[in-house]
Order: sequence, then structure tokens, then C-alpha cells
Amino acid sequence: MIGFVRCELLIYDVQSLKAKRSVLKSIHTKIKQRFNLSIAETDFHDVWQRAELSMVTVSNDRAVCERELQKALALIDSQPEAERTVTEFEWL
Repeated sequence: MIGFVRCELLIYDVQSLKAKRSVLKSIHTKIKQRFNLSIAETDFHDVWQRAELSMVTVSNDRAVCERELQKALALIDSQPEAERTVTEFEWL
């Protein structure tokens, strides 16, 4: 089972792409250290206060995939610098 989630983020209080990258790098690092996921910024590369992150995980059980993805989304939600807006799941 392959679990894939795409989520859009609004990043507040940044005035440059450099500041945006700093916030995203922090989120990337925390997710990679804590969860068995691959993560990448997949859209809105040149927009200061908006980002799209995609995460994927693989397991033999859908429940395991979903649990990992939900924990990663909870970590994103706990970050005060960013607000998660649109979230889409896909299962393969």
C-alpha cells in the first residue's frame, strides 16, 4: 500500500523566499527525523507565503500508512509559522 498526501500551507510573517525556505526546512527536518516518510515541496516555489508539500509512505497495511501520514500532518499543524489549508489523500 502506498499512501500519498498533498497539503497546501500558508506561511505567515515571512517577507522573502529565504524566510519561507527556513520555515519549510524546519518542517522537513522534523518530519524526516520522526517518521518513515518522504517529503518534498511540490508547488508554489516562487510565492513567499504559500507552499505545497507532498508526503509519501509505503507499507503492507493501509492503517499503518494512514497513521504515519496523520502524525506528520499533526506535526505540521503544531507549527505556529504555518497553517495547513487544502489536504488531499491518495491510496495506491
